Amino acid sequence: LQYSQTQLRGTSRFNSMAGAFGALGGDISTLGQNPAGIGVYRSSDVNATIGLDFNSATTTDIKTTDTKFMFNNLGYVGAIKLDSETMPNLNWGLSYNRLNSFHRHYTGYLSGIPTSVTNYFAEKAMQDGMTGVDLASTSGYNPFWDGPARWDQIAAFQTYLINPTNPQRNQFSGLGYDGVYGDAEFEIIEDGHTDEYNIALGGNIHNKVYWGFDMGITDLEYNSYKYYGEALENTVFPDQTESEYNVDGNAALGIVNESRTVGTGVNFKFGVIVKPINELRFGIAFHTPTYYSMKDTYTGNISSDFASEAFGSETKTNLSEYPWNDVRYEIRTPWHFIGSVATVIGGKAILSADYEYTANQDMKIKDDYGYELPDATNEIKSYLQASHNIRIGAEYRVTPNFSLRAGYSYQTSPTKDVVKNDEIDVEVSGTNPAYNYDNSIQHITAGFGYHYKSFYLDMAYVNQCRKGNYHAFSGIEDLPTVGAEVKDNNNRVTATIGFRF
Repeated sequence: LQYSQTQLRGTSRFNSMAGAFGALGGDISTLGQNPAGIGVYRSSDVNATIGLDFNSATTTDIKTTDTKFMFNNLGYVGAIKLDSETMPNLNWGLSYNRLNSFHRHYTGYLSGIPTSVTNYFAEKAMQDGMTGVDLASTSGYNPFWDGPARWDQIAAFQTYLINPTNPQRNQFSGLGYDGVYGDAEFEIIEDGHTDEYNIALGGNIHNKVYWGFDMGITDLEYNSYKYYGEALENTVFPDQTESEYNVDGNAALGIVNESRTVGTGVNFKFGVIVKPINELRFGIAFHTPTYYSMKDTYTGNISSDFASEAFGSETKTNLSEYPWNDVRYEIRTPWHFIGSVATVIGGKAILSADYEYTANQDMKIKDDYGYELPDATNEIKSYLQASHNIRIGAEYRVTPNFSLRAGYSYQTSPTKDVVKNDEIDVEVSGTNPAYNYDNSIQHITAGFGYHYKSFYLDMAYVNQCRKGNYHAFSGIEDLPTVGAEVKDNNNRVTATIGFRF
């Protein structure tokens, strides 16, 4: 889901009208939205867009901020005039667009947590039918590579965060139970991007019907550092010599996960714009899924510290590390449908609206041999739903050379209520038990444009508000989860310089 998301980026004119260009065209950003927009061009166009992102994220009343420079867009459209009344123009275009920036940093502190991640590890180990033999390292047996257990269960067992409670060693207990209380903290640092390179071809028929075809080649990189820690008081743990529950005291734990994902993909887009009269336009576009080839590289470690009077002045420290490992796989992202309408009022004003449907529930994952992973596909359908995006934009020409613009967009959550209400066990991959999801995303935009002869300058301001939730682990059975709301507020300023000739 994260790798398939796109943001409102592109040229400043496109940004300032909230991306509501599906029925308008005539802008290089439409190559990646409704490629029929390339057919609207009557002359060639070249431009570039740069911007500054002012990012902030707030979680549990802790706010982090930073500023990042972005190169958002670069494009060229070549207009070829044909000696034909049926098709007066045949146009082609090339563009680079930053579709998504994964840059985000948030941190939080949770006091009086209702349970511990160690209880989650213990419950999952029992659900998976693990025993102490499966989780322990012995001579000639490395559970990380040789056994069926998940990494986090192995590391939790080897750091005494989960421990067997019966002679068969197939029942486990964590450190958080009645009478135990504690606090938690977390920090998430993400970076990376999704870039798309577009090759488009389009034209028009009798200046009434505009058509376009686009091939997009995507390049993805995602890097993350994720930490979760707990401090527990009044708990009981093994004395590490007899492996019995006969020592009580305080415990602290830390889970660190690092990952890097790279991928390349390809997609295709088709679109049509119909102009029955000069004052009215309708647009339809369809985006195929992006077919990605992916590679994840990840590592993690779990550490624990136990303090008890039974240890004297010494604190018992344990560490279990999962070495850097990589996995290759394939993703098919959602397909998109966009329906649009626009009107021109008095030759001075434009009103435009888009509706976009994204079929998140139809995503698929395959292994590196191209075989679908049915369990993952079923989980996608259980967790995700279609999202709906409404975009509205307006432009008013104050003078023949100067225009004002504004827009608004709202995107619904792609996550089902069973996930939001902790009614389903959310499976995770790699070495990280934590996950997050978005509730809704909205954009408020404004800007202006100035042109003189062949030169033009556009400026845009975009405010993006994204609300979501962070979960340190999934709630299962009667076990509650630990998490917090995350609110991102991104203020973006962009400038586009271009020439038409």
